[in-house]
Parts: sequence; C-alpha cells; structure tokens
Amino acid sequence: MKQYVALARVSSREQEREGFSLDIQEDALKRYAEAQGGTIIRLFRIAETASKSEERRTFRELISFAKKRCFELDGLLVYKVDRAARNLFDFVEIERLESEYDVPFLCVSQPTENNPAGRMMRRTLANMASFYTEQQSVDVREGLARRVREGWFVSLAPYGYRNVRREGRSIVEVDPIAADNVRRIFQLYAWEHLTIDGVTAAINAEGRIWRPSTPTFPRSSIHNILRDRAYIGEIEFRGAWYPGKQEPLIDRSTWDRVQALLGEGDYHTHALTYAGEFIRCAHCGHPVTGECKTKKTRDGARSYVYYRCARYTKPGRPRSGSRV
Repeated sequence: MKQYVALARVSSREQEREGFSLDIQEDALKRYAEAQGGTIIRLFRIAETASKSEERRTFRELISFAKKRCFELDGLLVYKVDRAARNLFDFVEIERLESEYDVPFLCVSQPTENNPAGRMMRRTLANMASFYTEQQSVDVREGLARRVREGWFVSLAPYGYRNVRREGRSIVEVDPIAADNVRRIFQLYAWEHLTIDGVTAAINAEGRIWRPSTPTFPRSSIHNILRDRAYIGEIEFRGAWYPGKQEPLIDRSTWDRVQALLGEGDYHTHALTYAGEFIRCAHCGHPVTGECKTKKTRDGARSYVYYRCARYTKPGRPRSGSRV
C-alpha cells in the first residue's frame, strides 16, 4: 500500500471566497490516496485561526517529517499549489523534497507531470500565490493606515471602550461601567496619593469588577491603564500616537499629573503614609514615602513604618531612614 503525507491549509477569506474548508480538502486528499491504492500516514492542518508563527511551525514539522520518512513515502499531497506554500522560499523547500529526497509533489485539483513543463506550471502557480499573498499584505497595511487616519483603533478597543458595528463599520463607543473604573483608577493615583499597589488594593476593596472572568483588578493592568494615551483621545499605531475619534475619559490635567508621578519612579511596593505628599527628601527633593515592615520579636511581632526617599534604592543615594 502506498503511503502519503498531506497538507491542508485554509484562511477565513479564502474559505468564504472559494467555498472550501479544511474538511473538504481533507476528504479530497483521502479520496485521492485511496484511489491510488494508498493511505495518508500523517495529515498536517493549518487553520484560518493559525498565527504566522504557528503556520511556520507546522510547515517546518511537515518538511522535517517528510525528510525523515522519505524512503517510505510515495508523495506529498496538497489540494492546490497555493495550499502548499504562500511564498517562494517555502515552495523551494517543497521542490527540494522532490529533487533531493524523491518525495513527489502531488496536487489533487491541479495535476502536473514531474517534468520540465510540469514544474514550470507549478512554479507559475506558486508565483501567482506569492504575488497574491504579498499584495494582500500591502492592502491590509493600507487599510489599517486609512483607519488610523480616520481616527479609529485598528484592533480591539482598550478597556473602558467597546467595539460596535454600525452601518457595516466597526466603531468605538464608551463602555459605561469600565469607563467609570478607568476614571476611578486615575483619580486614586493622581489625587489620593496612592502608589499602584495602593490603587490596586483600594479599587478591589471597593468591589469593582475588572472582567467577568477575572473579577479582581491585576496590578499590571492598572499600570498599563495609567500609561495608555487612548484615555485622552489618542490612538496608537506602529509606535506613534494619532488623534482618535473616541470620547476621552480623562482630562489633560489629570493625565499630566499621573505621568509626572509615574516618571518620578516612586517605590511601588507600599502605600503612602499620613502627610506623605508634603514630605520631600532633603538630598534630592523627591517625595518621601512610608514603608511598613513587620519584624518578629520575643513578644511576637511588631510593625514599624520607615520613612525613605522614593529613590533611596538608586546607586549612590543615602540609605538611611527614620523609624516610628
């Protein structure tokens, strides 16, 4: 019995346009193998949800498998030439399997002979597939750039907003509950003199919900929110920020204050103590914060508060502090 290795690949756009799915390809490949008196010993699948890295990993696994089992394989089966490779570099790898490892390349719906004319036909089809992929990438980039110029996010809207479709277009509107959480986070950090740890503890203590699947607010997410310029009406694209059409959630004065506080590099593992916002380091002028430490004693445990400069961990800075 003949033995084949097979590859089935599809993208969402191709599936919608051409009307065939992975299942249809697999059925066609299996019927071909059976008609030739053989079977498929390994079938590789690349679905429309696969990322580029997943596609590359699956393709490399296919090539590696075919090379290792080349002496027992009677061919590599694909539905069409453009199912096998999306660029000419991958197609060269497939041709090497045929020329160097004697694994015939067989297209079920586009049969060609293994001779100069047949190989020229396959290379022409591969060139067309490569051109289509590259042109599609250019079109997508242009579409994303156009959407940015119009003031819309190119991906999912950040926390505090939600994506909706109106008149066939994806736009962004404010999510009332999440937006209120964002405003509260900025309020706590900017005007109530809390560190990020303090904000995290305070907002979770208020019983607010981050997401239904994750009720409590993660510290890292709160830090990202405080750094996200989307909340003052901007959108990010390729490392730069542009004017957006979404409604700002934070006023500019609050935003500027938060960025100034974040830029001071405050020690973030504790909350500020009483009157901390009025105490400044005599050495450098940065805020003095209070850190609570619990130490074991013969009588059990005792808590102390150490007042230190927010940058006391920097090289060359005084390490002394006052304990109360």
